[in-house]
Amino acid sequence: MKSKMAKSNGFTDEQQNYLQGFALGADVARKVQGLPVLSDSSAAGARNGSVVQIGPAGAAVEAVPDGPMGVHIEAQNRFLADGKKLSKEEQAKRDKNPFEMWGQMKTAAAAGEYPKGTDVFLYKFQGLFYVAPNQDSFMCRLRIPGGALRSGQFRGLADLAASSGGGYLDVTTRGNLQIREISADHGPLVLETLNDLGVIPRGSGGDNVRNVTAAATSGFDPQEFIETLPIAKEMHHHIINHRELYGLPRKFNISFDGGGRIATLEDTNDIGFQAVSLPEENATDDLPAGVYYRLTLGGITGHKDFARGTGVLLRPDECLSVADAILRVFIKNGDRTDRKKARLKYVLDDWGFPKFIEAVEEELGRPLRRVEEDLYRLPEPPDRWAHVGVHPQKQAGKNWIGVVLPVGRMTADQVHALAEIADRYGSRQIRLTVWQNLILPDISDEDLEAAKEAIVACGLDWQASSVRSGLVACTGNAGCKFAAADTKGQAMKLAAYLDERIELDVPINVHFTGCPNSCAQHYIGDIGFRGTKVERGEDMVEGYELVVGGGYADKQAVARSLFGEVAFDDIPPLVHNLLQHYVSERNGAESFAEFASRRSDDDLKAASGYTPPVTAA
Repeated sequence: MKSKMAKSNGFTDEQQNYLQGFALGADVARKVQGLPVLSDSSAAGARNGSVVQIGPAGAAVEAVPDGPMGVHIEAQNRFLADGKKLSKEEQAKRDKNPFEMWGQMKTAAAAGEYPKGTDVFLYKFQGLFYVAPNQDSFMCRLRIPGGALRSGQFRGLADLAASSGGGYLDVTTRGNLQIREISADHGPLVLETLNDLGVIPRGSGGDNVRNVTAAATSGFDPQEFIETLPIAKEMHHHIINHRELYGLPRKFNISFDGGGRIATLEDTNDIGFQAVSLPEENATDDLPAGVYYRLTLGGITGHKDFARGTGVLLRPDECLSVADAILRVFIKNGDRTDRKKARLKYVLDDWGFPKFIEAVEEELGRPLRRVEEDLYRLPEPPDRWAHVGVHPQKQAGKNWIGVVLPVGRMTADQVHALAEIADRYGSRQIRLTVWQNLILPDISDEDLEAAKEAIVACGLDWQASSVRSGLVACTGNAGCKFAAADTKGQAMKLAAYLDERIELDVPINVHFTGCPNSCAQHYIGDIGFRGTKVERGEDMVEGYELVVGGGYADKQAVARSLFGEVAFDDIPPLVHNLLQHYVSERNGAESFAEFASRRSDDDLKAASGYTPPVTAA
């Protein structure tokens, strides 16, 4: 009887990894001696466990192909040479280029078939996510750099969602959009239609640079140091037109903050560019006064880490080339074996920032400018209310209106209504925010009342309670196989419960995320929830870990766990009691996060009124 490890070709996984691991040494030996490396067909034989050629070092070899994918194969080979096994996702990318699957995808769509096995992962590179078992359908994630859309595109997306999806659009925490409930036969059609609309989904999922974020109020924010939308778009086009920047060790996030009134959460990104101002009194011939970007690296709040400063200061025209060099260093050195350790943060943790910056400089071919932080001025703190309601622009007589979307969702009809408002009263622009809502800019003073009435008439609102204004929720188990709870539905239930019982005079951020991936960034909320299953008697019910005290921007803080498992039915009264305690005991206008940071766990637990049930041993 065969071992469970054995394959039909007679080689175990360990033996195949041994063959692959020797490949790099043989390849190097042959190159040193001026000999040709083994052919691709022989390399494929090494992967499949068939007879292979042997190099001078006595090892089977995987040839590194010419072209954009060579750098990725070379990086994988280094892990194999150390006797390590690639993750299944890395092996899938090694076996099949996800951008050469169009014919296969069209054939599957014609047969009404969804992808299977590792093809589910590879489809994500095109923007299609098969979200079974929660929904037997595709979700399509778009790429909308800087969250900026024209009203005509917005209408087109609504029509596409109505004809090929569930009839609604979801705004994500990257100022992006998702279309859900797409049938198997409509997958490629959705991608084709998106390209016709000028919305490119390529690389929006999988191991790629995700949607590039920028200030939602870029160009009309009276507080901003610099417009960030142009550079976000430039970065977007650079990424999608360089195939070697796809297929990274893991996903990657880039954000530009221009110092405006709405936080872009650049400190939660792998690369964060934060605008700063260098005053005349600190300027030199080599460093003129003006606006620069402060470079930060390694943000990943799901792993409890914000982006950290590098000491590097960049002119705006330097950001793209530096980001490119950072990506290439990550491609060469990111982990290809352990998905949990495959983010930029772990390269930085392993190497330290000085070594990493040296590698970036080597890749870039020039040194980077270091500047002491006390020489430049940071922007004013963001306004936690500025993404909802009416706010004056820097253009005289113009305003932006922040529209509240219930946990980021709007129907196709509502999208059409918002596009009409943008056309009639604004400048045909839509801006999506990282707070799962949108902004209608350039509304004149005399049109404000009419625009507000039109927003309310379509079933949405331009004003919100302190809870609803900062309510963020991921898709949850209604459409994501990783989620343990109905985050969107339960977030709305909590908001309704609190609105009936308490009124707050300060904003509060409440974040619901369904799993440890933390798509809704629960660790930066005043109150955050991470979905889990909770034992209740003989049943397992939906519940959450509850964390408190998170923050961002000038109030950076990773929330701490208060309760490990709470059934959702117990959460509304628990949160209400916490907020009542906060209102009665706070110092002046301090935020909930500031209040929670100076109160002990025992104090907050007692105030919550919640007693975890005793479970049988």
